[in-house]
Amino acid sequence: MKQVWYVAYGSNLAAERFRCYVAGGRPTGGKRVYPGCRDKAEPARVIGVEVPGGLVFAGESLVWSGGMAFYDLNGPGRVAGRAYLLTAEQLGDVAAQEMRREPGGEFARDLAGLLGDVDVVHTMGPGRYETVARLGTRDGVPMFTVTHGDVSELEPAAPSATYVGWIATGLREAHGWSSTQIADYLLAAPGVSKTWTRDELTTLAGED
Repeated sequence: MKQVWYVAYGSNLAAERFRCYVAGGRPTGGKRVYPGCRDKAEPARVIGVEVPGGLVFAGESLVWSGGMAFYDLNGPGRVAGRAYLLTAEQLGDVAAQEMRREPGGEFARDLAGLLGDVDVVHTMGPGRYETVARLGTRDGVPMFTVTHGDVSELEPAAPSATYVGWIATGLREAHGWSSTQIADYLLAAPGVSKTWTRDELTTLAGED
């Protein structure tokens, strides 16, 4: 398998933030410098997508503070995503960096090698982003994302303002949503209402 779609649904919705996973660097407001992929070529294509499932915020991000975004395969509704056309090796390196592992290391190589065998979901370990989910195909190319094995076991937690800002930027870029659309979408995700109101989210989403 040479090419795959990586479907982002959290801060990686924003092109500038995702570029740190590919080319390396520290995203604005983040606490971590990413080494980037071995192959630092830009995605061959980038498109906005929607997939069935749910968006949940839980845990504690070491990069942003606050809850992290997770894709719930069994959740109701639709999740707004952004698909990046990468090589299988690049996706392996992206997933490895999600778990603070080395690009090109054993985890990255194993993940890239097993993608062709993933029909629905494959859990590589207990970590927060060690489960690969297949989300169908687009233009004949398989679509994948990474998430937690059982999102229902995670305790919902509100995301930080910086994290929300990156997600909002990505939703605008990928889907052209207004600040109110972004606020309503995020407020429906478990964890968000623990801290944020609709008006606050609208403000964080920025000017239309």
